[in-house]
Amino acid sequence: MSTLGHKAKALKKPKFSTRQHNRCPLCGRPRGYLRKFNCCRLCFRKLALIGEIPGVRKSSW
Repeated sequence: MSTLGHKAKALKKPKFSTRQHNRCPLCGRPRGYLRKFNCCRLCFRKLALIGEIPGVRKSSW
């Protein structure tokens, strides 16, 4: 779990644009971030399974 400080630091504008790092706004996770859905892979899966993300379905083949 990320700390409150890490979340606050991610919201601040960095001194240089290359220092910006995406974090999940729901849980604060720094890795596995999906830009298209603005959340991490874990939160994306949880939201998709309960039907909160429109147009996303569990695949089966």
